[in-house]
Amino acid sequence: MDELLEILYDLHPDVDFENEDHLIDDGILDSLSIVSLIAEINEQFDVTITAKDIIPENFNSAEALYALIQELEEE
Repeated sequence: MDELLEILYDLHPDVDFENEDHLIDDGILDSLSIVSLIAEINEQFDVTITAKDIIPENFNSAEALYALIQELEEE
C-alpha cells in the first residue's frame, strides 16, 4: 500500500489519499491523472490494468485501487 500511496502523492501531493474516498466523484483524479496512474501502477506492481478495470469504483479511493492491484496480482 505504501508504494501506491507514494505514486498517488507524486501525482497530487495536496490530497489526503489515506482518507479520501471520492477521488473520481469529486474530480480529484481526472482522465490524465488516471492514465499516468495506470502507467505507474502497471510498471511498479507488474500488473496490467485493462479498460474493463477502469471504473469509478476501482479508482475512488486508495483502498479500492489497492484491492484492484491485489486482485490483478493474483491472476
